[in-house]
Amino acid sequence: MAYVGIDVHRRRSQIAVMDEGGRTAVNRNVLNGRENVLAVIGDLPAGTPVAFEAAFGWGWLLELLQDYGFEPHMAHPLQCKAIASARLKNDKIDAATLAHLLRSDLLPEAWIAPRAVREQRAALRHRAQLVRLRTLLRNRIHGVLAQYGCDRPSGCWSAPGRAWLSELPLPSASRHIVTDLLESIDALQHIIDRADALLAESATSDPRVKALTQLPGVGPLTAMTIVAEVGDISRFSSARKLASWAGLTPTVRGSDRTVRYGHISKQGDPWLRWITNQAAQTAKRSPQFAAHYQQVACRRGKKIATVAIARKLLTHAYYLLREAQAAQASKEAGGPA
Repeated sequence: MAYVGIDVHRRRSQIAVMDEGGRTAVNRNVLNGRENVLAVIGDLPAGTPVAFEAAFGWGWLLELLQDYGFEPHMAHPLQCKAIASARLKNDKIDAATLAHLLRSDLLPEAWIAPRAVREQRAALRHRAQLVRLRTLLRNRIHGVLAQYGCDRPSGCWSAPGRAWLSELPLPSASRHIVTDLLESIDALQHIIDRADALLAESATSDPRVKALTQLPGVGPLTAMTIVAEVGDISRFSSARKLASWAGLTPTVRGSDRTVRYGHISKQGDPWLRWITNQAAQTAKRSPQFAAHYQQVACRRGKKIATVAIARKLLTHAYYLLREAQAAQASKEAGGPA
């Protein structure tokens, strides 16, 4: 059996093919593309294992490997110590090391989300980026108004606020900037509304989304984001491991009998960490979490207390997702719900 390691880059990839004895038969650098990759590994039998890192732009490679019957293995970049700590490091060595780790059954693997989950993630992340862009444009308008000491406490984006903006006496250049920004916001809002309509259709058909909306601060879009980012909840054996995967657990530095706990690791899914922190901004005021928030805020401060609520939300979400997924599997199997 052959083992393949591919060091993926934006335009080119290094492909190493290793036999069972550990001898590197091929180690070639090719331009990215189906034809170029298949020219190197196309003659290998179906089921040949192929390892690649979770690097920028790996989606096309996964689709190619699955279409041609190869067995894809995605390496976890942070846990692939053999590559990260190598004294001599280049693309040829990286590709051969991936193949060697795969051959030795030592490859630290990351979960490969199914295509439906990847598409859902892409749609939700796209919508979040659009909202961030809208916020950026609004902040630029606030910056122009601040130059002239103008402010409207009740906001500028409602109908009365927009009327106030249109009547505000501004110099010609600033008026032109505000007008352009408002037109950009209106165009962007149309795209956001269209994205919301498409996402709302899929939100109603997923029982996991309905289960998560029971939590304070979690609406349909927040629930959909959590579901898409988590994927298959059964791959986490505990709520603590899910929180660790989201980067919401503290770093630990221990030596002998001395153990120090630091800030959260922030190593994990940044989108799941972001959305749970957004939900925590509302959940911390709910009766369910307010007492715990106040207790932590008095000892550690409001920011750390908000992160603590985010982790509690994710812990509750873990059990709700597990129950909803089990009920769905039982329903599909024809058993009692």
